[in-house]
Amino acid sequence: MNENEIAASHDTREDFLRQYTRHELTLRAFVRACLPCAADVDEVLQEVSLVAWKKFATLDDPTLFARWACLIARYEVLKFRRGKARDRLVLDEDIVARLAEEGVEEAPLRRQQLEALDLCLEKLPRDRRDMAIAAYAPETSIRDLAARMGRSDGSVYQLLARIRQELLQCVERALAREAGRP
Repeated sequence: MNENEIAASHDTREDFLRQYTRHELTLRAFVRACLPCAADVDEVLQEVSLVAWKKFATLDDPTLFARWACLIARYEVLKFRRGKARDRLVLDEDIVARLAEEGVEEAPLRRQQLEALDLCLEKLPRDRRDMAIAAYAPETSIRDLAARMGRSDGSVYQLLARIRQELLQCVERALAREAGRP
């Protein structure tokens, strides 16, 4: 391999990583809409990333990466589901196809919502932000969180409900501002 080929290969890897990183949340949301189990989502996303990596050279227009990767994800979800076909909790392939189409269409809105949520989380006082984040950490229960805080389970549930309501209102205001509504 000569220097030009090495540089082109390096650029291709960087381009792929940039695109994949930029659209990873969209892909995750898309796959999550099709599969009920978070562990299955991780497994399918790993396959999606491998297939996308191998086929990246066939993508003519990088601006279409999200749609292209979601198409790959759709096929990987179907392949995964076929492997789990004996499982009782498997959705019909037509339903998965509809969910996949809706996932692609809703991806820009989901990205806006996540960006607004990030901004709203930053606006929360530090203790409330830390609590909200801790409540959704893997393998954390409200009981554990309450014990760490020296509070009752009920008071933690109530506080989290207020924090969620604040975040919802903040996100709705941010999205309305973005859409040009008062």
